[in-house]
Amino acid sequence: MPEPLPPWPSTAPSCGRVRLRSVCESDAGMAMALAEDPYVSATGTLPHRADRDEARAWVKRQQHRHSEGRGFSFTIEDVGARVPVGHCGLWLSHLADGYASAGYAIAPAFRRNGFAAEALTALTGFAWSLAGLNRIDLFIEPWNAGSIRTAERSGYIRSGFRSGYQLAGGGQRDMLVFSAARSGGP
Repeated sequence: MPEPLPPWPSTAPSCGRVRLRSVCESDAGMAMALAEDPYVSATGTLPHRADRDEARAWVKRQQHRHSEGRGFSFTIEDVGARVPVGHCGLWLSHLADGYASAGYAIAPAFRRNGFAAEALTALTGFAWSLAGLNRIDLFIEPWNAGSIRTAERSGYIRSGFRSGYQLAGGGQRDMLVFSAARSGGP
């Protein structure tokens, strides 16, 4: 049984135009939009071109990530429009060792608007509120220039390369590693 995680944030993490909120049933439509991108499905657990039932099942899995001890799964919401624009997560299976991984995805209709960088900045700020966490890693495919720019705009620096990284959706890929370290940490 994994160690219990720190509590859910009492105030939703936010930055600029986005806030990170808990995943709710009404996010199934956003999940279906994310599922139109085969890359999202290849790197996670959301089936490609998910139908409404598959999207709802994915939402339920995200709603249980915290209670299962896996991490924090958030919907990225555009505060002004009050609509979900994507998803992000802070995965804490290595919290006892001082590090975590993070990921983010923006629905295709909302890309190229800076939402990913704002969400990653909010997620990183929240992460530093967790005792014992000193480093956050992002795993980005070398061809994914947009995600690399997002990582760099959010203060992450390239820290390595991982050959044959195991993806949540199955399979393996070579990945660049971008990291952020807590100020004053290792």
